[in-house]
Amino acid sequence: MDIRRLDRQALLLTGEVVSRVKTDHLRLATPCADWTLYGLVRHLVSQNEGFAASARGAGEPWAVWRDGDLGEDPAGAYEASVGEVTAAFAEDDVLERRFALPEVGEGFAVPGRMAIGFHLLDYVAHAWDVAVTIGAPWEPSAELTTAAVRVAALVPDEGRGAGAAFRRRIAVPDDAPPGDRLLALLGRDPSWTPGPC
Repeated sequence: MDIRRLDRQALLLTGEVVSRVKTDHLRLATPCADWTLYGLVRHLVSQNEGFAASARGAGEPWAVWRDGDLGEDPAGAYEASVGEVTAAFAEDDVLERRFALPEVGEGFAVPGRMAIGFHLLDYVAHAWDVAVTIGAPWEPSAELTTAAVRVAALVPDEGRGAGAAFRRRIAVPDDAPPGDRLLALLGRDPSWTPGPC
């Protein structure tokens, strides 16, 4: 599987829904219990910046994963961060480099191929989070969904819960659509709806 091509698809999918976010949406609650939509979009920008830094050997400091700034243009900030991470992931030997991922644990690092897989999963899932929050469609391709399910199946249940990116897996019917199975693997309820502000 061409993980970098699929990751670009995930970034585009997320960019499509982020481009629909209006200023009055930013205060809405999201399926990520700790974040409003503003916090979630800021997280997306910060993660792109952090993964870009990590691809270049500078991902260990927490600050590079937390500095995302939306300014007055959240969609523009997101697109700028996409340009940064896409350029970093396009470098020749990036799939073999060690990526520091301090959010997982101090000193934790994985090969680039695996790190980009984690990035892909995060953006497919967060595209749904944004889409369901604002009532926009979430339509990842079958190929992208399949790739994300493969990565999600590798994420252990340990360490999930309050404050974590993913919750514990939940059950869905055997005949659930692939997108619903993906969400359930990440502890997201496919039937989640936004509550009142």
